[in-house]
Amino acid sequence: MAIIKPFKALRPLSQTAPMVSSVPYDVVNREESKELADGNPLSFLRITRSEIEFEPGISAYSPEIYKKAKQNLDKLRKEAPLKMDEKPHFYLYRLIMNNRPQVGICATFSVDDYDNNVILKHEKTRKEKEDDRTNHIVTTEAQTGVVFLTYKGVANINVIVESTMHNVAPDYDFTSIDGIRHTVWVLPDEHNDEIINEISKVKNLYIADGHHRAASASRARKVKKDSNSHHKGDEEYNYFIAVLFPAEQLKILPYNRVVFDLNGLSKEDFLKKVSENFTIEKNDLKEPEERRTFGMHIKGEWYLLGIRDSISASLSLAKSVSDTLDVSILQDFLLNPILGIDDPRTNKRIDFVGGIRGTKELEKLVNSGKAAVAFSMYPVSVNDLMNISDAGEVMPPKSTWFEPKLRDGLLVHLI
Repeated sequence: MAIIKPFKALRPLSQTAPMVSSVPYDVVNREESKELADGNPLSFLRITRSEIEFEPGISAYSPEIYKKAKQNLDKLRKEAPLKMDEKPHFYLYRLIMNNRPQVGICATFSVDDYDNNVILKHEKTRKEKEDDRTNHIVTTEAQTGVVFLTYKGVANINVIVESTMHNVAPDYDFTSIDGIRHTVWVLPDEHNDEIINEISKVKNLYIADGHHRAASASRARKVKKDSNSHHKGDEEYNYFIAVLFPAEQLKILPYNRVVFDLNGLSKEDFLKKVSENFTIEKNDLKEPEERRTFGMHIKGEWYLLGIRDSISASLSLAKSVSDTLDVSILQDFLLNPILGIDDPRTNKRIDFVGGIRGTKELEKLVNSGKAAVAFSMYPVSVNDLMNISDAGEVMPPKSTWFEPKLRDGLLVHLI
């Protein structure tokens, strides 16, 4: 059974919420963060990416960076201001992109459920990224990044959500500079017990996005617990903030690939090797329209790749769900054996482009000479994600790109 708990959110006033809220810390680099926060002293990036207030030579992982984040959070609480709700609430968070809405419940969830696999994962995490957010949480004593959870929707909860949106005025309702509309409601307390009871019947929740944030919340809980001689188990650090969306509302975008060289091959030799396991058709179609097909851009031209019988035979013998994903097929039959990309997590000759940037970004990288070849992918489905999580497996790196993204700074959980 899954545990969901209302909490006292630290949050901005409605009139300053658009200025305070920011993109998630992990979708922009240091330079982009600095540019976005420039001229806006209330930007939440000054907390989540506090290194932007230091010289570029200082490591983003230095202790003074986390101390600055704490100072900036304290400062923002006074100047924005940020106010903590007097009693715990559930909150509704609606995102609208391209006229497509998705609505989730913002709440806190049990770290024990994460540790004990009631909340299931589908990605491996990297230690240095865990270290970063763990230090950030422990130093600021706040969870400033929101985890994105999903589940197989419950009809009774859907009724509560719809009723609230129609009958309660939102606290926030604005459109960010990227065109995404963000709306937040405080859920009436009369529904709290029913939501808690309904979620307790759900066997598993799934992390869609935010694996490092969840893992860091678990590690931060251990630090806080070890330093608290009076630990009881109900302290706020035993829970982490997330928004829980019904799976049927989610859309996963592809995570495309670019490789910086052809591993010493000419274009002709490369295409010849690719043709051994893939059909190759010169095509103006830049995005594949079905599974097990791939777009490939090289030397200003687009090709459509399809798998040959040799790959189909191998897939029929696959022992894991993960091995049958398109990202695995591309890795196992092209990127590794032909281009020498052995481990995409660590190999510096490959990069990944979120589907929100479209194929124009792929063309730009190849046509500029920064990359030698690009691959556009067919997106993983939410069912794929759940099936892999249920099987206790992990997806290959950079398999899913969820869009739209939740904003940082609208709802903060103090621990």
